[in-house]
Amino acid sequence: MKALKRILAVAALSAVSTLAFAQKDGIVDPGRQPYYDAFKDKTISIAVATMGLDLSQAWVSTIRRDLEPLGVKINVRDYGWKPDVGAQALTSMIAEEPDIMVVHNVDVTSFARLIKRAESAGIPVVQLNTKAIYTSSAYVGVDWTEIGERAAETLVKACGDGTSRKVAIMQGAVTDPASTYQLRGVNNVLQKHPEITVVSDQAADWDSSKAYAITTTILRQHPDLCGITGFWDGMDVGIGNAVLDAKPAQPVTVVSSGGGATSACDNVKKGVFTHYVTFNAPLQGHDLSSALKTILQQKLDVGTGQFYLYSKLDVIDKDNLTPQSCWDLNDYKQ
Repeated sequence: MKALKRILAVAALSAVSTLAFAQKDGIVDPGRQPYYDAFKDKTISIAVATMGLDLSQAWVSTIRRDLEPLGVKINVRDYGWKPDVGAQALTSMIAEEPDIMVVHNVDVTSFARLIKRAESAGIPVVQLNTKAIYTSSAYVGVDWTEIGERAAETLVKACGDGTSRKVAIMQGAVTDPASTYQLRGVNNVLQKHPEITVVSDQAADWDSSKAYAITTTILRQHPDLCGITGFWDGMDVGIGNAVLDAKPAQPVTVVSSGGGATSACDNVKKGVFTHYVTFNAPLQGHDLSSALKTILQQKLDVGTGQFYLYSKLDVIDKDNLTPQSCWDLNDYKQ
């Protein structure tokens, strides 16, 4: 018993001595230096479909703000929506051997082999917002299936009793991940609601003019159309404006989705979009920064630590719209 008391007394004295030292000189954080060392002189190469997108500008601006002060070099390649140019860009990036590659896919197959080649060469790849059929070290972005489900649920709710229950679907490019996964989500919901009739399911290839023309034709053929969902706000302005110009006898619910720039909220205010599923591109940029920081610190063998960071979704309409619902593109222009 006396021995135990002596041990406790020594432990207490040691604790008091440590606390006194800490109060005098402070305590060295053992994780601080390894954290900063993990980023010094590292290089990240990012390939985006186009820097003309509000999404791309928000992503790149955000990761520059988050990572460049830590000593990380960010190289950006804009392949202008052209898969062949993108393939050349990825091939060059692999040869340059950056510490991480970030790839925004134009469709589900074009870059899959190159992403696999990069990881086989020891370069971890983060796929950004659109995912190829190859699963790489990480994916940061939207759960497109969930967006489709949220959009379809909105249509089902709007097109209940007292309506024609007729709806239309406007896809983007059919091989684009944002389109093909989103379509799966829409069908997940509509298959549970046989009372809803899909009168049109067409692709406008992300072109707002084509979306306008297709929507105009649909409204002529089905003047009692209840609702329509598009797959991206840049294209969907054509849908919304076609509905406004047609002046249908009954309201037509227009559901869109996108990264939540102020232009989207403006379109909700103007009635171009009835509902808007937003995933907030700047927050995606911060998620990307977190993923990149994690990979640089972990130093795992490529392929051994795969993870996903799906973006939070919100549905905006005139009733819940606030000044904080969207972000200002001018704050992120490159």
